Amino acid sequence: MTIRNEVKMATYVMSDIHGNYEKYIQALKAIKLQNSDTLYVLGDVVDRGQGSCKILLDMMCHFNIIPLLGNHEFMAMTVLSKLVEEITEESLISFGQDFITGMLSWFENGGDVTLKEFKQLSLDDRQAVLEYLEEFELYAEITVNNQDYVLVHAGLENFKKTKRLSDYKLSEIIWAETDYDKVYFKDKILITGHKPVSAILFDKSADKILKQNNHIAIDCGCGFNRNLAVLCLDTMEEMYF
Repeated sequence: MTIRNEVKMATYVMSDIHGNYEKYIQALKAIKLQNSDTLYVLGDVVDRGQGSCKILLDMMCHFNIIPLLGNHEFMAMTVLSKLVEEITEESLISFGQDFITGMLSWFENGGDVTLKEFKQLSLDDRQAVLEYLEEFELYAEITVNNQDYVLVHAGLENFKKTKRLSDYKLSEIIWAETDYDKVYFKDKILITGHKPVSAILFDKSADKILKQNNHIAIDCGCGFNRNLAVLCLDTMEEMYF
């Protein structure tokens, strides 16, 4: 008689790593990600911390790490695709004012650290990072233990119950202001990052996952030297690093 070991699959969500390579690796080691598991990363992998490109290069080696686009990836993609060469006064003159304004905004929000790291990569790794960023999805719809979830970076701006996810504009997903006091879906749970829980609750000490009104907010402030949170949707176990 052959005894077959049943493979248990687990689904995890994480968001807003913001270049903290050490915490990212700690999280991967803690969950012991198997080939049968799936980890969704809800954007803002990059900026502020010193290891943005290092994280991206590792993520792209895992077929079961599914990245969603955050506003920081969008800003990084927009700028890095044009700044693969040395920045000079001559090159800056060739850029339009909108691009320069966007670049300065990215720098002010931690993009300068990512650019410095990016420029230290080999040409092959630069190209790999840029191509990987283009693969990031805007949203994901998944079901775990008969519970439906919608995964996005920031939220669903101009939300309507009848509006399909594919009809939301990019800006309505990666820059959204989510109302966590409002139930968006009665039969689905919306999982978001982007806005730290401390900012949602107006409580500087808040650094744990927020669950309310069919929302789960999982940005626990890693970009500001607080927690990197991981949630297992199968068991609802919360892990912090």
